[in-house]
Amino acid sequence: MRSERKEEVQGQVLRTAAADKEIRLHAQAEGAARLPESVLYDVLGIGIGPFNLGLAALLQKTPRIQSLFVDQKTRFDWHAGMLIEGTTLQVPFFADLVTMADPTNPLSFLNYLHEQGRHYAFYFLEKFHIPRREYNEYCRWAAGKLPSCQFGMEARDVRLDSSGSESVFEVDVYDTASGETRTYRTRNLALGVGSVPSVGERFRTHLGESVFHSADFMNKLEQCRRAKSVTVIGSGQSAGEIFLRLLQEQEACGYRLDWFTRSAGFFPMEYSKLGLEHFSPDYTNYFYQLPQAVKDEIREGQALLYKGISAATIADIYDALYEASVGGKELAVRLLASTEVRNIKPVSGEKSEQVRLTCRHLIQDEHFTHDSDVVIFATGYTHTIPRCLGSLQDLIRWDSAGRYEVGGDYKLALKEELANSIYIQNGELHTHGVGAPDLGLGAHRNSVIINSLAGETVYPVRERNVFQQFGIR
Repeated sequence: MRSERKEEVQGQVLRTAAADKEIRLHAQAEGAARLPESVLYDVLGIGIGPFNLGLAALLQKTPRIQSLFVDQKTRFDWHAGMLIEGTTLQVPFFADLVTMADPTNPLSFLNYLHEQGRHYAFYFLEKFHIPRREYNEYCRWAAGKLPSCQFGMEARDVRLDSSGSESVFEVDVYDTASGETRTYRTRNLALGVGSVPSVGERFRTHLGESVFHSADFMNKLEQCRRAKSVTVIGSGQSAGEIFLRLLQEQEACGYRLDWFTRSAGFFPMEYSKLGLEHFSPDYTNYFYQLPQAVKDEIREGQALLYKGISAATIADIYDALYEASVGGKELAVRLLASTEVRNIKPVSGEKSEQVRLTCRHLIQDEHFTHDSDVVIFATGYTHTIPRCLGSLQDLIRWDSAGRYEVGGDYKLALKEELANSIYIQNGELHTHGVGAPDLGLGAHRNSVIINSLAGETVYPVRERNVFQQFGIR
């Protein structure tokens, strides 16, 4: 009996080991083999979105700078819930990970096309704006070539250790494949955790299968198709793309479609050539020098530089509405601007899964209710302080609004004089202006960061890049 029991236990151990091995192999297939904890890294990046991925790519030119980048996702995924077929980047393909700083870098988008055997296909496509899905594939391709990028690794705590000859950050990282927690030591940090979906506090308790943020749209598309009514809330690019996709499928699915926004209308983004120069290092430098109160006031009036809908998407929506109305057909569609959603609650009744929106028309100051099976909040994204920074809260300087104080070189201001730095990626909208989330400025910001890390000019940063002048000096 003991022998049988022993064999059974041994069998369980072997099966568990085999399962663990399979998990580890799966994790390694998604990323690179785990980097050692014994190394003192020069920079550790938390989060692997396009900006920290670009930093990892550009750091290949400086192998003496030891780097590690971690992300809790098992592989690179860029806004997976909004990878709608037919949508494109809103910036030219030059805004890849490296080209604006290093056009000859092997991790450029053009080299990706070459390796994929797609360069002639792209040549004949004759478009500057590439499919969003292909941009995601390109980034996955680049991440697969960077051993410094470790997926399935969640940064859970960061501490400053000043007990040795030099102070270092200790980063506890949970390995989702092995279930182990690893502790890495680094001189500097690069925060690239990105933004999170923004939904009004009063609506968050209603989020679920039928009420969700646009970030989940592709995951919930079948839910929309089965619904009798769908409502989109918001007036930015995501709202426009979702409305267009649902409009294109409306006849086949038979749902009613409503689109509400607080904005005064469904307006296009500013996309003139001189307007685009606001997404340049020149404007960033000008904006950074302004007093914070002036910056906040300016940003209030710049919404259409980055929050509107592309003119092409608006045209496609109008064309689809026109086509659907041929023959005088009455459309089960409503577009209503200047409309604020005040409240949401489930509709009481027999077996109803609808929710009731209480709305107010801001101009007419009239209230009305609207019932819908599905509600999609295309209400943008917001930046939050990563939980893993909890131990550093007292080290970081915060402004009066509870935001990071950020230096011109993208370093967070600290309360102590340290040789260590914390660099911020796309968390400096309030200090550096509208270009912070723009892919076209990612390589510029990474050039500044790398030059700072190296203590020398690795990537030249030009002072004059556009035709217009911002400010007197």
